[in-house]
Amino acid sequence: MKLGNSLTLVTATCLVLVSVGAIGYSADKLADGKTASRPALSVTVVQPSQQNIPLTLSANGSITAWQEAIIGAELSDQRLADVRVQVGENVRKGQVLAVFADDSVAADVAQAKAALAEAEANFSEAQLIADSARKVAGTGVLSTQQNAQYLTSEKTAKAKVQSAKAQLDSQLLRQKHTRVIASDDGIISSRTATLGAVATPGQELFRLIRQNRLQWCAELTAAEMAKLQAGDAVTINIPNVAQTTGKVRLLAPTLDMQSRNGLVYVDLPDAARHGLRSGMFAQGEFTLGSSLALTIPQTALSLREGFSYVFKLGTQNGGQASVSQVKVQLGRRMGDQYEILDGIRADDRLVASGAAFLTDGDTVKVVQP
Repeated sequence: MKLGNSLTLVTATCLVLVSVGAIGYSADKLADGKTASRPALSVTVVQPSQQNIPLTLSANGSITAWQEAIIGAELSDQRLADVRVQVGENVRKGQVLAVFADDSVAADVAQAKAALAEAEANFSEAQLIADSARKVAGTGVLSTQQNAQYLTSEKTAKAKVQSAKAQLDSQLLRQKHTRVIASDDGIISSRTATLGAVATPGQELFRLIRQNRLQWCAELTAAEMAKLQAGDAVTINIPNVAQTTGKVRLLAPTLDMQSRNGLVYVDLPDAARHGLRSGMFAQGEFTLGSSLALTIPQTALSLREGFSYVFKLGTQNGGQASVSQVKVQLGRRMGDQYEILDGIRADDRLVASGAAFLTDGDTVKVVQP
């Protein structure tokens, strides 16, 4: 009996000691938990900065030819004997593009030359007679009427020479027009000339983009056009094709009566080198100067439910701080920097990256970058 009582006493004493130890451990754990909560993330800190960001104006429009020259036939009833250029070929001013058959024109030229030679011979004869008549004038050898007749014949013969020369010049001009010549340097954008066809005067044979010079025609509202002037720089972007630069050449003096929009014409000096073509649709940005803006890096932003947020750090305590989620309004972009129009101040401390993994009220560990 004494042995059993001793065992019972020992067991009870052990249980009491274990309970007291557990209670003490729990109290210590709770006390430590008030000052050592586990941080959600280790972060670096960034502050908004002031930067000059370009002021831009976006617009859409089409690439067009600066000027197109229509090259057509200038004589009739002649067959097109040779076509020497195709669409897309670069040509020089004065280059022969096509040739008409000139057999009949050559015959007309020969006939006009013969008529001129005959007129000149008749004029020489009439001139000799008129000179003789002038020498004997007043001597009574010739009557006044005969003298006047010889002088008139001289003038008539001279007029016929001039007429024959004009006829020859006309035929030579027709012969010149049998060769279709490029009126300027450029690139052939259209060809309707067909070998063997008989052209009519004024019929279009070729269309030429003068000097291979292109322009961008941007469509803007009246309020937007008021912000622009000749000489403003423009960046033109054609998705999946190229990006180039240009300058405003002129602003249209009138607006479209239906859309109330106007056109702005932008010269593109490097368009051909960048592979741009007339008819392409392009997007562009006009540079209007720059202004000072409050900016933050893109990594500090978190996009949630269609809105942009940043996480602002509160008071730091022992290397840790709580964060609050702040909605911001974005403005312009320059590289990886975004303008902040509203939501934060210049002296705010923000989470530099990893904002997507945080929620409002989280505790973070602040580390030096």
